[in-house]
Amino acid sequence: MATLLACVVPAVIGCGNWQRAGGTPGPSTEREVAQMLDANTLFARLGRLVSSQNIPYVGSVAFVAGPRDSTVAIVAISLANHVFAFERSGKGFGARYRIEYEFARPGAPPVVVGRDKSIVVGSFQETMRVDESIIEQQRVTLAPGSYGLTVRVRDIGNAQTGTATQKVVAPVFGASSYTAAILAYSLRGRATRDDSLAIVLNPRGTVAYGGDTLLIYLEGNGYTRPTELPVEVRDERDSLVVRVVVHFTGTGQVEGRVIRIAPDSAPLGQLEILVGPDNAVHNAAPTDRFAIAPGGDAIHRTNAVVSFSSAWVVTNFDDLLALLRYFGEDRKVEAMRRAKTTDRITLWQDFYRATDPNPATPENEALDQYFGRIAIANQRFHETGFAGWRSDRGEVFIVLGEPDAVQDRSSQLQNAGRVIRWEYNGYHMVLYFQDITGFGRFQLTPQSRSDFERARARVQRSDQ
Repeated sequence: MATLLACVVPAVIGCGNWQRAGGTPGPSTEREVAQMLDANTLFARLGRLVSSQNIPYVGSVAFVAGPRDSTVAIVAISLANHVFAFERSGKGFGARYRIEYEFARPGAPPVVVGRDKSIVVGSFQETMRVDESIIEQQRVTLAPGSYGLTVRVRDIGNAQTGTATQKVVAPVFGASSYTAAILAYSLRGRATRDDSLAIVLNPRGTVAYGGDTLLIYLEGNGYTRPTELPVEVRDERDSLVVRVVVHFTGTGQVEGRVIRIAPDSAPLGQLEILVGPDNAVHNAAPTDRFAIAPGGDAIHRTNAVVSFSSAWVVTNFDDLLALLRYFGEDRKVEAMRRAKTTDRITLWQDFYRATDPNPATPENEALDQYFGRIAIANQRFHETGFAGWRSDRGEVFIVLGEPDAVQDRSSQLQNAGRVIRWEYNGYHMVLYFQDITGFGRFQLTPQSRSDFERARARVQRSDQ
């Protein structure tokens, strides 16, 4: 059966700005790092499924029309490799885990779907990834109604468990009905309710500013005549970013439509996507996630986040530049720092492309690795009065990665305070960090600082 899937190219009402005029000053760099490391607080506020203990993950649920009068829930969660206990598996490393999805409501047995999964990676470095390296997705057919959704992820290797719960409503998709905006990475539409929707959700609802295209999918069901449906995208200040009109022909049981928001047309920060007739969009209360406007027309609200990368939540330009202090490309970073606000998006796009080691993928693997190391360093090397990523050990880890060997040499060196030794075989280098004050602040010795700077020059990119 032919797939009905149309693309809508939005007309951009106003181009996004790197910093919102008239807004309050951006957060400090340390607060921005804290947000990057604890993005779960932001995602919880946006209504995502969030597990923040033991096995952290972020997820979302979308609803589409199912066979006959049923509703299909699509649940997707975003995980990072480092949350699992990997073990050696052949020439690589493997982890095993179990995922269970439960939809419960009073007076009826719960709907439970579970499966055991495994993952194998080729190197130890991949086991430490902190970005969105795993997406798990499950379809569940439900009767319309209210449910308590629980998602459990259990690491079989160490019995750690992550749990997220949320109250959800599986809507009725009758004649002339439409879905909320569904954020996706990829999809292939369908023609009938019996067809399976081939879609990979964007569980966190994040998109990279100036890099990715925000992909929004929605479906119309049972239209019998041509119908227009407005869709609006608004920023945190409730300013209109994009407004498009989706056209349903009324000739198919299910009609899918795709809206693509250009990467340079959405401002940084939170976006709200409103789907519904004009009277619903303009009469709905700003805080309503799902509101009924006069006449029974429905308004659906979906949130997205525009960050400098879909992998790390950083939404302030000046703080981004401060976070790049160890990345290299100092002249490009300084040029962005001095540039006019209107020029920054072009400079950022140039910077993103120039530093991307694999242009064939939408990600910038070098930046993802860099910010992943910041996250690890901030957790691992916190010192009194210093954030972990700003410590000497944090700096070395961010630039050079994991040392091949670590030793505490304090007992072997008399009257030298605590001394920690890091060995990097690939650089034929040994670095010493010394806690002279005794308060737990480890600094590179003068000779080690010199050796490290030479190694830094070898690994950081040229500014030519």
